[in-house]
Amino acid sequence: MRKEKVKEYAEKFANPFVAASKGYIDSVIEPSETRKYIIHALEVSGHKDAGMPRKKHGIPPF
Repeated sequence: MRKEKVKEYAEKFANPFVAASKGYIDSVIEPSETRKYIIHALEVSGHKDAGMPRKKHGIPPF
C-alpha cells in the first residue's frame, strides 16, 4: 500500500509537467538542452545596457 501511495504522490506532485500545466513554472528544460539555454541567456545579457536616466534638475538655488 505504501509503495502505491508513493508512486501516486510522485505522479501527482513530483512531476515538472504538472507544475508547468498549472502555470507555476514557465517551461520545462530537458537536461540535454540546458547548455543551449544558458549560452543564449549569457549572450542576451551580455548586450544589455542598463544606463542611468539623466538628471531632471541640478542643485536648486537657496
